[in-house]
Amino acid sequence: MSSAARRVQRIYLSLLFFNTLAASLIWGINTLFLLDAGLSNLQAFTANAFFTAGLVLFEVPTGVVADLRGRRTSYLLGTLTLAVSTLLYLYSWRVSAPFWAWAVSSALLGLGFTFFSGAVEAWLVDALEFSGYEGRLEPVFARGKIVEGVAMLSGSVAGGLIAQATNLGVPYVLRTGVLALTLVLAFGWMKDLGFTPARGKSPVREIRNVLAASLTHGLRNPRVRWVMWTAPFTMGVNVYAFYAMQPYLLELHGDPEAYGVAGLAAAIVAGAQIVGGLVSPHLGRFFGRRTAVLLASTVVSTAVLALIGLVPSLWAVILLLVVWGLMSAAVMPVRQAYLNGLIPSRQRATVLSFDSLLGSSGGVVAQPLLGRAADVWSYQASYGLSAGFQALAIPFAWLARRAASAPDAAQADSMGAD
Repeated sequence: MSSAARRVQRIYLSLLFFNTLAASLIWGINTLFLLDAGLSNLQAFTANAFFTAGLVLFEVPTGVVADLRGRRTSYLLGTLTLAVSTLLYLYSWRVSAPFWAWAVSSALLGLGFTFFSGAVEAWLVDALEFSGYEGRLEPVFARGKIVEGVAMLSGSVAGGLIAQATNLGVPYVLRTGVLALTLVLAFGWMKDLGFTPARGKSPVREIRNVLAASLTHGLRNPRVRWVMWTAPFTMGVNVYAFYAMQPYLLELHGDPEAYGVAGLAAAIVAGAQIVGGLVSPHLGRFFGRRTAVLLASTVVSTAVLALIGLVPSLWAVILLLVVWGLMSAAVMPVRQAYLNGLIPSRQRATVLSFDSLLGSSGGVVAQPLLGRAADVWSYQASYGLSAGFQALAIPFAWLARRAASAPDAAQADSMGAD
């Protein structure tokens, strides 16, 4: 590997670490934060749905920003937007704001994250190609998952303990500070390598082009289409399953103020993510195709969600959470490598953003419904319903498995589209 490619990976991993650290400071307590502000489960997860609605609304426009103004510009805008919207979130808690304020601040948080989705991944792949990297993408994405896991483990544990020692608002203040540091680092380190921004073009025309490209290289391509259609059912449920675990563990534990236990949920997922990142590059020894990995993980994680709903035991749920986290972490680098191997460079950020849009659309529908189920019945029942909703992804994963393609070989060289 060339020194230039190593530098690209170091920048990618460093920014990934600080970005994930900032985000994860509140992941272990966010649902408790909303409930502490006086929201019900329905309102809390509807606020989260406004976050995912923000992802849906802004995915394509911010994907256009990444292609017109550059991936670096998109990343900087995302970091700044997240810092400002986090402060708005904190202010809403501080003044016990009405629900509409939570909806607005949640949607703005979604806007911040859409500047990252697609753009960062596209920046990495383009910069690696420019630097002469000819290896497989799975190891690179797997290292990213390991770094994310380390950052998430550190941030979620720290956030839970800090909240328990002070109050639920302090982790949000710290998150803003880490985002400010990340903004400075990204400004100095990131360069658009291997990609020339298409400045001077009409944004409206480019949005139409983006949608056309998303159809041509995404939904109209059967090798990509079925994988993308799993996203609404898997990603939408994943957000609920993760955030509902905080109050559910506290309920099983019997102490509603043991915020450290709530942070344990995020810490477990983070630890599983580290292990999953280590395992992911070796899955090719057991599966002939990447789509076989996607199908197997979808089936297993669906079964795990069902078991979480059936076994109301703290330690059993923790063990199942470990398995669920392993499945999610191990499969993601495989999915990323597969899609990147089929999407041309010029449309990479936009098609990946469209893929994120589909996943977010599922969350808009699933989270309020599952939150309402938790209010009316129980968290157990909501996890059973989560399993049923995610099971709808299995037929699409099976269809993806049937659509054979060169980048589907588990040991394939994934640089570039075929």
